[in-house]
Amino acid sequence: MSFCCGASMIGTKGTLKHFRTHIHNVPILFCPVCQSVEVHHMIENEYEILAEFAHGDGASEIDFQDYVEKDTNLLFENCVNNENEDPLDVVISQIDMALDLLAIAKQIDDTQWSNDLKKRLGVLSARRTKLRQRQTS
Repeated sequence: MSFCCGASMIGTKGTLKHFRTHIHNVPILFCPVCQSVEVHHMIENEYEILAEFAHGDGASEIDFQDYVEKDTNLLFENCVNNENEDPLDVVISQIDMALDLLAIAKQIDDTQWSNDLKKRLGVLSARRTKLRQRQTS
């Protein structure tokens, strides 16, 4: 499981740009709070090699899956959430985890961590409100 700004990251596939080359279907981890994206650590080396070769060949677009065969179920099995889940369920899960962590931060009297968690909860709460509004529309 990977974390970013304290939130657990969501496993998904995405398109990344390496110089002028777009690489599609790259297994990535995405932070639902700060929108940070990172290449999944289990395929980082393969991604770097493929990106360098594609850039060197002048390719504008390539598909990661055409060159690297990895079982995405295996890659994302330790992720708390994945892209196939309902976005509202993902946000609610993230809120629950942040609340659990906030209780621990208060218990150990860590003011900085508590403040960070409160900011995260504000972002997640706003996202939950937007998702609920979309569902009722």
